[in-house]
Amino acid sequence: MPTFKFEALDTTGEEVKDQIDALNEEEAQQKIKQMGYFVTKLVQLGDKGAKGKGKGKKRARKRGKTFTIGSVSGKKLCTFTRQFSTLQDAGLPVLRSLKILENQMRPGVLKNALIDVVDDVESGSTLSEAMAKHPKCFDRLYVNMVKAGEAGGALEVILQRLADFKEKSQSLKRKIIGAMVYPAVVILVAVGILTFIMVAIIPKFKKIFDEFGMKLPDMTQMLIDTSMWFADYWWVLPLFPLGFWLFIKLICLSRAGRYAVDWVKLHIPIVGKILEKTIVARTMRTLGTLVSSGVPILEALSITKETSNNAVFEACYTRVYESIREGETIAEPMRESRLVDDMVTNMIEVGEETGDLDTMLYKIADFYDEEVDTLVKSLISLLEPIMIVVLGGIIGFIVIALFLPLIKLLEGLSK
Repeated sequence: MPTFKFEALDTTGEEVKDQIDALNEEEAQQKIKQMGYFVTKLVQLGDKGAKGKGKGKKRARKRGKTFTIGSVSGKKLCTFTRQFSTLQDAGLPVLRSLKILENQMRPGVLKNALIDVVDDVESGSTLSEAMAKHPKCFDRLYVNMVKAGEAGGALEVILQRLADFKEKSQSLKRKIIGAMVYPAVVILVAVGILTFIMVAIIPKFKKIFDEFGMKLPDMTQMLIDTSMWFADYWWVLPLFPLGFWLFIKLICLSRAGRYAVDWVKLHIPIVGKILEKTIVARTMRTLGTLVSSGVPILEALSITKETSNNAVFEACYTRVYESIREGETIAEPMRESRLVDDMVTNMIEVGEETGDLDTMLYKIADFYDEEVDTLVKSLISLLEPIMIVVLGGIIGFIVIALFLPLIKLLEGLSK
């Protein structure tokens, strides 16, 4: 019977090194788990044939990888995390769970990463070490939570929290995107109709006016000039948003420029409030999830800062990080930043005093999720009348501009 050398953690977090006899790696994992240990490293001793066979399997698995570009989608990672959590909760070994999920997954970035993760875990690496090699799929938050779960011997609990966190984040993202679909479609259709009028309809009216040799009103002349410019130089129009985007990108290359752009984003009417509350909800949930999972507070704050994706909030969390390192509180630097409401700082303060910080952070995140939902609905309600007024004004201008010379023409013919 093969012998396996293992390194594990007991219930107190102390490291244990020993050997165990088992038919295969999965049986060894089960036996060690029954002893009350959490495996961090497992290597089979004195089995060259098995090693050669393992290498052959690894090569075969490598051939199963496909060419991919980009990173994994949030939806796929969310589904994988929930399924992985369910399998771990059912008591399956980590390696077997990973193999099941990898086999049922369609070719893509995540499947390629899982092939490598399975190989690394089989070679004796911990799950967090294997996942850390694939930052496009598993970010620092994901890897650190898995690492905390391994250290505490409660990987299934951590994966459940991680799955809940991912699902909440995806739900908020879906709400915002779903709410913006309607106005985006209306604007696109309106642009299409106006383009058709400018390119196809107005030139025909111009021909009619030219045949009669009329002196056109200023409004009509301006419309015809705009139509002619549009027909000749339509390709310039997409360059405006592209140029603006490139200009913003260039500004963001410097730290001061990025800070200025992010500050402006937060002060755009209504949109800025939505962005601010979305960041607060995301960062509070991230911090709460990390703290409840046993990740050290300084590491948790460092990860939370990265998830904000806003230079203004990053500066705020940097001050919080420095405050904690000096033995101070989270609430005070956040209060001084004036980026969040007093309710947030008060709840964080209560959480720090009672030792129930993670629960308070979750409550803040839930509250702000609802606030974002309400603000998005308000924005849509505001956009509808604005779009109607703007489109009505443009169409009205076109109609009046075209009919003014026609009225003059009819008056001349009636005399």
